[in-house]
Amino acid sequence: MNETEIRKYAELMRELGLTGLEFTGESGKVRLERSAPVAGSVYAVPEASPAAAAPAENPVPRDCISVKSPLVGVFYAAPAENAAPYVTIGDRVKKGQILCIVEAMKLMNEITAEEDGIITEVCVTNGQMVEYGKELFRIKKETL
Repeated sequence: MNETEIRKYAELMRELGLTGLEFTGESGKVRLERSAPVAGSVYAVPEASPAAAAPAENPVPRDCISVKSPLVGVFYAAPAENAAPYVTIGDRVKKGQILCIVEAMKLMNEITAEEDGIITEVCVTNGQMVEYGKELFRIKKETL
């Protein structure tokens, strides 16, 4: 896809007040997003081609729970920019405790622990864009 085509779609987005547009062509998949319906920049996000193999993730140990993102958005480890993170490696968490926030479409979605346990791994960094199903944390189940 060339720059002229991208600009044409960006103008269409502006006219219709869209904040996102995704389409697939012969050269691959292209996604355009902008921050606000009226003002904001438009940019192209290249998608990985199907031929590119994704690196295999580490398998989740039997005694661990994988906490995955329920939506596409931006991962935030803390409630505010200068605040301490909700959880860090080694923290003991209880079922229902807030682990992080995933911002999607200007909404802050709290991600909570599904079971009691200990945080063994934080799989993403603060401010990172996450996809649906992306592993966020690993929690070692507490045994009684």
